[in-house]
Amino acid sequence: MSFREDELIAFLASFVWPFMRVSSMFITIPVLSNKNVPARLRVVLSMLITFVIWPVLPEMPAVELFSADGLLVTIQQVVIGISAGFILQMVFSIMLFAGQAIAYGMGLGFASMVDPATGIQTPVIAQLFVLASSLLFLAVDGHLLLIEMLAQSFKTLPVAEVGFDQADLWRIIAWSSQIFAGGLLLALPILSALLFVNISFGIASKAAPQLQLFGVGFPITILLGMVLIWIGLASLLESLAGLLHEGLMFISDLLRIR
Repeated sequence: MSFREDELIAFLASFVWPFMRVSSMFITIPVLSNKNVPARLRVVLSMLITFVIWPVLPEMPAVELFSADGLLVTIQQVVIGISAGFILQMVFSIMLFAGQAIAYGMGLGFASMVDPATGIQTPVIAQLFVLASSLLFLAVDGHLLLIEMLAQSFKTLPVAEVGFDQADLWRIIAWSSQIFAGGLLLALPILSALLFVNISFGIASKAAPQLQLFGVGFPITILLGMVLIWIGLASLLESLAGLLHEGLMFISDLLRIR
């Protein structure tokens, strides 16, 4: 059997372009993009997923892989894959933002640890929220839903030189405002209660300057914050489930999946 060079390149392109879209998703997908997950494991998972969906993929564009147009197609696949995981990563950033705001309000901003996902110092309360988010994300099979939507996107948003347009990119940028709006709404009840406590201690310090408020108020603020987190954890997880649903629906709309 003999194969021409253009046939081999076309055969290689039919695998490389779907692989680029799938593997790019693993760069930003929550939990699986964690630095503790070996890069080799992510590459193997990307190859396995590509092999599974490869036989049912629509026909690839008649574009040479090693050309300027082929480079544009590759860039489009990378952008689509990264965007799909990045939107859910922003949902996790909402919980991180809320946890940081609550930790600073409690006075636990100094109690920090290294976030394994980002490699930066974050408050312990924020890590608690991110851990709860990760467990909920895996419990509802969010990673499987995202992989399923990405597989369906090859039919609704086929491999081509044109993928996301400028309007889609602006929609992603606009949706990133949810990090601040959603995080503030999640943390607002606890922050409001802590604010009233701090105001009361401020009034007490003016009325009786001889009181050692740092010795009394600091433990009370931390204890109250812990109690409020324990009371509101169930509703917090419900809000997170709603945010995950909104993120998945936004990804579905972005990938033209109806």
